[in-house]
Amino acid sequence: MKNISPPPLLIPVILAGGSGQRLWPLSRTEHPKPFLTLPQGGTLFGKTVARAAALPGVETLLTVTAESLLPMIRSLVAETLSDIGSTIRASFLAEPEGRNTAAAIAMAALWARQHCGENADDAVLLVLPADHLIENQQAFAAAVQTACVCAARHEIVTFGIKPTRIETGFGYIEVGQTLQWNDPAMPSCDIVRFIEKPSEEKVRQLIESRPLQGRVFWNAGMFCFRVGDVCEAFAHHTEALWDAAQNAWKKVRAPQPDIGILEQTSFSQIPDIAFDRAIMEKIGNGAVVCGAFDWNDIGSWTAWTDLVPADGGGNRLHGDVISHACRNTRVYAENRLVATVGVDDLIVAETADAVLVAHRDRVQEVRAVTAQLAARGDARCRTPNTVRRPWGRYTVLYESANVKVKEIEVVPRAALSLQRHQFRSEHWVVTQGTAKVTRGEDSFLLQHNESTLIPAGVKHRLENPGDTPLVIIEIQCGSYFGEDDIERFDDVYGRAKPENA
Repeated sequence: MKNISPPPLLIPVILAGGSGQRLWPLSRTEHPKPFLTLPQGGTLFGKTVARAAALPGVETLLTVTAESLLPMIRSLVAETLSDIGSTIRASFLAEPEGRNTAAAIAMAALWARQHCGENADDAVLLVLPADHLIENQQAFAAAVQTACVCAARHEIVTFGIKPTRIETGFGYIEVGQTLQWNDPAMPSCDIVRFIEKPSEEKVRQLIESRPLQGRVFWNAGMFCFRVGDVCEAFAHHTEALWDAAQNAWKKVRAPQPDIGILEQTSFSQIPDIAFDRAIMEKIGNGAVVCGAFDWNDIGSWTAWTDLVPADGGGNRLHGDVISHACRNTRVYAENRLVATVGVDDLIVAETADAVLVAHRDRVQEVRAVTAQLAARGDARCRTPNTVRRPWGRYTVLYESANVKVKEIEVVPRAALSLQRHQFRSEHWVVTQGTAKVTRGEDSFLLQHNESTLIPAGVKHRLENPGDTPLVIIEIQCGSYFGEDDIERFDDVYGRAKPENA
C-alpha cells in the first residue's frame, strides 16, 4: 500500500510458548523450536524479534511466553535488540501454563489497555509466532502495512501464504472476494472458511480444484487488529473466555516494570482454545492479507532439513555424516559421527542423549514419541543435554543413581542464584576463567585447576567476575538430583520457581 503511514501505535506481540514436539529430539519442552540454532546460524526467535523491531513505527515489543522460559527470553531479546542497534522497549507476559493462542492474545490485549494510555483501543497489535522463518523483510513489511490499513477499518486480519506443496501439517483458509480498498499488489480478501490440517487427499482437492484455484492459502497464524476491536470480539463471541481473562488480569503481578506474571489458578480457568476457533471463525469482519513474502513454519524434520542443501542423491546432511548409496535421506548429526548405507527416504536425527529414525512420510508422527516419554515420566521429552540459562549454559556429561556430572559455563559478569540443596553436595573444578565462590559466610576466588566442595545444606553462589567465560566441572553426589531440590534466597533474574541454578 503506497503512501500510507503506519498507525501511531503498532505493537508486535510475539507468542513464544510452543513445545515443538515434531522436532524431537532437537526440540524439547524446556528448549523448544524457536530457540534452536538454525543450520545457517541464528534462531527463529531472534529473527522474529529483529523482523518485528525493524517495522516502521514500532516503539514497544511484547513477548508472551512460559514463565519457565522468561529469564532466557529476556536475555535473548536484549541480546538481539543490542545486536541490531534497536532502542525499542521490550515487555514480557509470563504464563504459568500453556492455554493456547486465544488466552495469550486476550492477555496481550488487556496488557495494551493498561499500558498504552487513553488511546489504547486504537493501538494495533501484530501477533507473530516466534517460530516462523521469513527472510524477505521488505515484502513482510508491505504485508503488515496492508494489514494495518485493514485494522484501521475495524477488520480483524489474518495472513495467508500461497501453498507451494502438499502439506498436511498446516491449516488452510479459503478466501472470497478482494476487499475494495486494497492495492492489487498486496490484496486482502474476506474469509469464506478455515480448514484445519486436512488429509493429503483433501489438500489436493483444495489446491487443484479449478473453482478454488488461487483462493486457498496456508494459514500463517499471524494476526493484526485494533485493541478495541479484538476486545469487543472476545466479549461478543466468547464471553466466558473474556470474563476469565479479565479476572486473570486482575491478579497479574509485576516483579519488575517490564514483566507481568500471570497467577496460576485464575489463568488456568481460561478455556484452552486457538484464536482462530474462538474468534476468527465467528466474526463477520475478518480479512486475509495474501502475503507475498517467503514463509516457513519449520514444523517438521522435513522442513528443518530443507534448510540444508541437497546432494546429487537428494540427501540433506548436516554435521559429521557419511552417506553411501543412499537417496532422499536426511541426517542431522549434532555430536557424533552418523553413517548411513543403502537406505532411502529416512530421517535420522542424533543428539547427545537420543536418536530418531523415521520414514520421511511419517515425520508428522514424531510427537507420538514425546507422548510416550511424557507418559513414563522420562525427562528426555522436556530437557536436552545442553540447557541455556540467562547466566550461560550447562551440559549433563554423566548421570547415575548417586552421581551427576555437568559442565557449566557462566558468561562474563553473570551470577547464578544464591541457593542451597538438601539432598546433594557439589564439587566444583575450574577448567577456564576465574570463579567467585560464596560458600556459607565465606567468599573467595578459584583459578584454573583449583576446586572446592559445597556440602549439602550450605548456601552457595557461583559468579564470573571476569571478562571471559568461566567454565567449571560440577560433580554432584547425593540421593536426588531433581531441579526442585533448589532453595533460592536471591536471584538477579527474578526466578521464583525451582529450575536449574
